[in-house]
Amino acid sequence: MKFIVLSLVMSLGGWVQQVSAAPLDAQTKERGRAVVDRAVEYLRESQDPKSGGWSHNPDGPNFPAVTGLVINGMLLDPRIDPSDETVRRGLEYILSYAKDDGSIHDNMLPTYNTAICVSALSHARTYDTDSALASGVAFLRTIQYHGRNTGGIEAPDFNEPVSEDHPYYGGVGYGKHGRPDLSNLSFFLQAMHDAGVSSDDPAYQRALVFLRRVQMDDEINEMPYADASNQGGYIYATVPNAESIDSIPGQSQAGEMIETTPDGGSITRLRAYGSMTYSGFKSLIFADLAPDDPRITAAWRWIESNYSLEENPGMGDQGYYYFLCAMGRALDAYGSDTVGEHDWRVDLVDTLEELQLEDGSFAIKHERWMESSPELITAYALIALQHALN
Repeated sequence: MKFIVLSLVMSLGGWVQQVSAAPLDAQTKERGRAVVDRAVEYLRESQDPKSGGWSHNPDGPNFPAVTGLVINGMLLDPRIDPSDETVRRGLEYILSYAKDDGSIHDNMLPTYNTAICVSALSHARTYDTDSALASGVAFLRTIQYHGRNTGGIEAPDFNEPVSEDHPYYGGVGYGKHGRPDLSNLSFFLQAMHDAGVSSDDPAYQRALVFLRRVQMDDEINEMPYADASNQGGYIYATVPNAESIDSIPGQSQAGEMIETTPDGGSITRLRAYGSMTYSGFKSLIFADLAPDDPRITAAWRWIESNYSLEENPGMGDQGYYYFLCAMGRALDAYGSDTVGEHDWRVDLVDTLEELQLEDGSFAIKHERWMESSPELITAYALIALQHALN
């Protein structure tokens, strides 16, 4: 479902709804397509000739998710389909990492790799990928925390189901501790959405519990770390590690900030930041919440107040291309062409046109979270652009 953003204006009859739906101008669209074409050409040239994957390490381990993001970005282009030779070989690479339990990975980060690869397979929708797609969705169901699930193979050190009052409930994690986080939950829900899983599915409903607990707004989030906060944006996790479950301190990669309270005082709270706020906002949209739902309006308030493409708001250059990808996906899903007075589609084209290098890849902004990889950041940028041009 694509949201239509409704703005309210006063008239004699009271509040009336106006729809924002201005098309992207032809010149910007042409410039954007040129950036896309150069990025696709770079990715074609950088595909590993032997394996068919991207960022492939012959000695392993590998991240089929990088190939999944590339394929996702390519298949968002109406001019490219699964019969394309580059895409076909990339899909074969992804399938080569499919396990008997339905997961897709090279013996590390099963959640992250499987979710992203499921999204790629969903865009392919071919006879050769349908079985792996169904198995991948079935696997993903096994790693969400709830009353009958333990977190699966991602949580070897935490192997018990959790009740709804537990800080893990509804979340999805990765790594040796298995602690759930919003980034992995966002990729999980993106995969479910792309695979056509109904928003009425219990997986979405459980996810909404975790999403509530990482939104920094005390009218939404009952956790103590959100007390008196009115940011509206999102943090990373409910706890930083398994050892902190009892205290539930929350976790933000952006650290803390000082907020002003309604009575003029001040409090120190975890800082919401760009990449997680757009990821959380997109997840709410995929769960089919109404545009006037308090969770939607609180997140939108943060997005309007912190709009920027100069950085990943709250994080500087860290996770910058991940942020642009999450932003493009979220705002396209929401259906708004503007954020406040900003035309985000034009801004995204302008920004990535400026950052694109001569070979079609993009300038590295920061090395954290694997963003020193030209293939990875080009895939993120390509997905963002495809949504801006949609």
